[in-house]
Amino acid sequence: MRNYFTLGGVDSRTYGVYISGQGTFDSPARSLAITAVPGRNGDIIGMETRLQNGTFTYKDAYIFKTFASNIEAFKALLLSAVGYRKLIDSYHPDEFRMVVYQGPLTVKPNDRNNAAKFDITFNAKPQRFLNSGESVTTLNATGTINNPTLFASKPLIRVYGNGVLGVGSDSITVSNNASNYMDIDCEAGLAYRGASNMNNSIMLSGFDFPELKGGTNNIALGTGISKVEITPRWWRV
Repeated sequence: MRNYFTLGGVDSRTYGVYISGQGTFDSPARSLAITAVPGRNGDIIGMETRLQNGTFTYKDAYIFKTFASNIEAFKALLLSAVGYRKLIDSYHPDEFRMVVYQGPLTVKPNDRNNAAKFDITFNAKPQRFLNSGESVTTLNATGTINNPTLFASKPLIRVYGNGVLGVGSDSITVSNNASNYMDIDCEAGLAYRGASNMNNSIMLSGFDFPELKGGTNNIALGTGISKVEITPRWWRV
């Protein structure tokens, strides 16, 4: 089987481009603050929870036919967009990454100039998001949701009604939502309804938006909350 990827929904096979799996199984780096103390053995490690963006490379990707026209179109795919795009490859069909093409693209054609090899380098967010984390869980009453990973995720929550919504040990108090719904994006730190900002209509119990910890998370629908729809955004590294 020849392996491939899709970038922003476009299949690399459209351009006759295929990949190897080298470099696609690496993990990101963690942010560390390392302090040496005079007269003391060992360093003090201040560890942040933040994971850093990193680069990964499909080494020896190749086009083996219709090289000239395919490589021009493929370069346009890589370089025409600004910002993150979703990338899925056939080595990891159950997950996706958010990437920016970094380059450069150094093409090594064969002697006949009808095929070529090259490396494709992306700058990527540290998370490998699970496709299963894009599925919506609907709760019409207090219940639970299970995070299958060891990493806390920041969900998208659609809330129907007013009241207190408990997410694990945190809660969100929702108002001005009696006959409608409100979306709460815990990653972006934003509550909204359509194009309208609704941050003034929520109150958090803590300093940050709730997360779904690894394992079982209690979801408590307080009086006045009729339903929630949770897109959990599970991820691994």
